[in-house]
Amino acid sequence: MAELLQVARETVARTEWIQRPHVPIRAGAGFLCLSIVLLIADLFNHVRRVEFDDFTSAIQALEASISSVVFIGAAIVFLVSWENRIKRERALKAIHELRAMAHIVDMHQLTKDPESVLNPNPEAKRQMTSFDLSRYLDYCGDSLALISKIAALYVQEFQDSVLLAAVDEVEELTSGFSRKIWQKITILENLGRGGE
Repeated sequence: MAELLQVARETVARTEWIQRPHVPIRAGAGFLCLSIVLLIADLFNHVRRVEFDDFTSAIQALEASISSVVFIGAAIVFLVSWENRIKRERALKAIHELRAMAHIVDMHQLTKDPESVLNPNPEAKRQMTSFDLSRYLDYCGDSLALISKIAALYVQEFQDSVLLAAVDEVEELTSGFSRKIWQKITILENLGRGGE
């Protein structure tokens, strides 16, 4: 549970970083946008001064200007998408960490079988009572719910289809694990009622 608390604290810092604009990249994109505006203004300035005897040079200048605008536009698209890719990569690493934690929680609860309450193993170091086992499984379910909610924080302000899909996968995974846990809790409750 302490590790989950640490991850939740790190999530706050990570989501704040993801939500903040990446200033150098945005400044570069802004500079390139300004370059396009200046190129287009220069193009219109040259078009007005074109004389018909110099038509070939005007066409070459127009073609060069359009090529420059296209290349600069492609650079702008690259810079804007680069910022999103950087943020996505960092968020996906964090979501992968949450997925691993969900598997760890599931791995620990796998050995906690409700039948062990009825048929205790004499070689076991510590026997769990029905109450202890129910409480342990309940904590596992709560941990999985928290993992799912922490994952959802990553898409709260950063809408990205790849990231949304990853968060949905974590939510499905934790829901599946929780269903197994609640089945064990239900079995424990039924065993408790049967023993009364």
